[in-house]
Amino acid sequence: MTSRTLSTSFARLWAKTTDTMTQRDDQRWMALALSLGKRGLGQTWPNPAVGCLIVKDGRLLARGWTQAGGRPHAEQHALSQLPIAAARGATAYVTLEPCSHTGQTPPCASALIAAGVARVVVATGDLDPRVAGRGLSLLREAGIEVVTGVLEDQAKRDQEGFFTRVTDGRPMVTLKLASSFDGRIATPTGESQWITGPQARLQVQALRASHDAIMVGGSTAREDLPSLTLRGMGARRQPVRLVVSAGLNIPRHGPLAEDDSGAPIWLLHGEAAPQTARGFWIARGAALFEVSEGTSGLDMSEALKALGQAGLTRVLCEGGGAMAASLMATDLVDQVVGFTAGVMLGADGLPGLGSLDYPALADAPRFALVETRRVGEDVMHSWRRVGS
Repeated sequence: MTSRTLSTSFARLWAKTTDTMTQRDDQRWMALALSLGKRGLGQTWPNPAVGCLIVKDGRLLARGWTQAGGRPHAEQHALSQLPIAAARGATAYVTLEPCSHTGQTPPCASALIAAGVARVVVATGDLDPRVAGRGLSLLREAGIEVVTGVLEDQAKRDQEGFFTRVTDGRPMVTLKLASSFDGRIATPTGESQWITGPQARLQVQALRASHDAIMVGGSTAREDLPSLTLRGMGARRQPVRLVVSAGLNIPRHGPLAEDDSGAPIWLLHGEAAPQTARGFWIARGAALFEVSEGTSGLDMSEALKALGQAGLTRVLCEGGGAMAASLMATDLVDQVVGFTAGVMLGADGLPGLGSLDYPALADAPRFALVETRRVGEDVMHSWRRVGS
């Protein structure tokens, strides 16, 4: 073998090794950017929750994530921490394609170009038709190296709510079930506090914090008088409190009507809801959404599209059984998070789901296990709809 052949082989080996090291670095930095982006879940709607890092010569210069209310965007949040020209020649790691349209702020793609970054690594493209590849094109046209698809599957999971609103016109729906080992959510008399332990209840608060809104049915609002507010999570934007009640038969006392948390109240009701009830809740600052009714209650597909149009991207449904069944029957549940306690309530206990008319097992909705872990004395398990 000649010295020239050896030199060429070594160069190829060195290039392959360098590429591998670069890919590993990209994945490591992107994992950090994704963790930052998750801080915005439940806080940034109708905008996506995005994370961004500015890295130069292997050193982290700045980090940012989309701020509460959706402004500023992650890229601008990160760049604002740097002196002028400090990002020149650096690499930006962004969990979602930088925006290319002018809204309340200038495009993030333009901000990266103006900052002089040499390279932009993007986890996943944006499905919003106002962006959808235009942000990447702007960067490339400016001579910036663009790398896409780094930890893309994880990024898509984090953006599912935003993407579902873009593609389907509705928010992503998470169904939360806290049940006994035999699948009951209350005793025959309706007692449900507390089936699960304090650690599980704290985890539910964290789950609430990652969603834009908490939704319950009218029966749950009447029987439990829930506050539907976020507690023990520090100073955060409160989720929207959603109640689904065709006749607006919701108690006019208790936390929903009387508290001063400032958490918004949105009520979904039917055409026949009394004007007196409408007036009561409007006077208390609630937003009302009139939805068509079917034989089994409100049209939840129409209801969710109304919520999507209003800006929501992630909704957490906390029951009750009839509400959960109506969502499941119309294929509107994207993921299920269960908290199972080691207590048995028997056949007379109230089931977590109302009646579902599935004569064949093959017709029933199926979910795939994503995660299971111990939370105190209970088990938390997360499932995603097969095919989502």
